[in-house]
Amino acid sequence: MPARPDRTLFRMRTGAIPGSSGRVRPLRLLGDPHLAAPCAEVTEFGFELARLVEDMYATMYASGGVGLAANQIGVPLRVFVYDCPDDEDRRHLGHLVNPRLVYADGLIFRGPEGCLSLPGIEAGTPRFDRAVVEGVSVDGSPLRVEGSGFFARCLLHECDHLDGKLFTDRLEGRRQRRALRAAARAPWATGPRA
Repeated sequence: MPARPDRTLFRMRTGAIPGSSGRVRPLRLLGDPHLAAPCAEVTEFGFELARLVEDMYATMYASGGVGLAANQIGVPLRVFVYDCPDDEDRRHLGHLVNPRLVYADGLIFRGPEGCLSLPGIEAGTPRFDRAVVEGVSVDGSPLRVEGSGFFARCLLHECDHLDGKLFTDRLEGRRQRRALRAAARAPWATGPRA
């Protein structure tokens, strides 16, 4: 998920920056089969998983995003990373392995949403204002993440990715047609132009 246009990305002031030892991987774009298929549960924890998370942070930061799912770099595993503000500009930084959406509730807001896998495409997308996601860390420790506002939108967006859905799947009618038409005409699009 890309950063909000009215926000700047936060950077850590002390300690190692997540992704600083990772390598930037190519992003998968709309039309790539990895984005349309549900991801598999992680069953092996260790160096390879830790390296994947580092690479995901590096890729997210290099792309100017606030969240990234593993299938967006072609790895069909249930993992996502985030460095995302909420509506009060509180920073939320972390990752989840095998995340499970516990609940989403509150008001439904139609807010601007984009995706690193659809660069430059944005549409008003309905999302709940609150979300709770549970999973584990790279070492298998249980995690529970609660979000509201923009951070809830980020959590829901990344959970959708792991289920093989894009934000455009949440759009209807004219909004969906407009977003998909813009994606088909984008310079990064593959296949015939609309």
